[in-house]
Amino acid sequence: MPAATHLPAQLDGILILDKPRGPSSAKCVEAVKFQLGQKKIGHAGTLDPMARGVLVILLGQATKLSGFLLTGEKVYRGRFELGRATDTYDDLGEVVTRHDGPLPDREEVEAAVAAWNDITSQEVPPYSAAKHQGAPLYKLARAGKAAPVKVKDVKISQAEVLSRDAAWVDFRVRVSSGTYIRSLVHSLGTRTGVGAVLTELVREYSHPFGIDQAVGLEELLSSPALLTRRVLPLRAALPGWPCLMVTGEAERAARQGMWLPAEGDFAPADDRTNAFFVTDNGAPLALAALRERDGKPMWAVARGLW
Repeated sequence: MPAATHLPAQLDGILILDKPRGPSSAKCVEAVKFQLGQKKIGHAGTLDPMARGVLVILLGQATKLSGFLLTGEKVYRGRFELGRATDTYDDLGEVVTRHDGPLPDREEVEAAVAAWNDITSQEVPPYSAAKHQGAPLYKLARAGKAAPVKVKDVKISQAEVLSRDAAWVDFRVRVSSGTYIRSLVHSLGTRTGVGAVLTELVREYSHPFGIDQAVGLEELLSSPALLTRRVLPLRAALPGWPCLMVTGEAERAARQGMWLPAEGDFAPADDRTNAFFVTDNGAPLALAALRERDGKPMWAVARGLW
């Protein structure tokens, strides 16, 4: 563990972590929290323990952005194995079925993967962090307790086979937030009648961040000074939002939660209904949402960032 005197101060910003395979997302957050002195911390978008790739860590004031970061698209590259199925739908679970007969050919597999594009809802896997009456489903499943089947809406906008080698299939998929990739693989195994299990998964992109911006956990923990250089400003999380400078009386009003007229210097850009308020020195002030009051457009402070 790094010496306490060498730990960075509490930072405000976004850290893009290349989560390793093995630890849970929560364990990675705990490592940054306790080993790098970041007491105010959170993350946007959980990755399963077996998965690696982009994990968006929120530090300080950035923890207030989580609700605005959970709706963007995500891109995954993965591998699944045909011919077996597990209770967790991935390689970490217990095998429940095996298929010893012939496997689908490449064309059949490509058609089955392409069919993901037509999926609009999916069942939440029984081994997941989704909760029922306050308890994670995976805890209920491990205890042998039944839980109601949960169904959620999803959108798959791209799905393709990258390669096929015997029972192993590499793929890439672009999905809406909250989509379970192992459930897609499990459904493919069911539809083809031979079973399928997810064996590798890499999150390459979590809007608006790519894996090329990520730093490895071990590299970060072994060099605490690296943290300061890798943290991105809050505005990087919402690149499509216009930035409005708020000063003087308008700044004081915003800090008190008062609405500001969306006119003049505060007129909305194009058809944007959100804005990033900053002070005259560029410091984050608030997230604002366009509302209507007495027939006039107004900016309402959705989240203070001071």
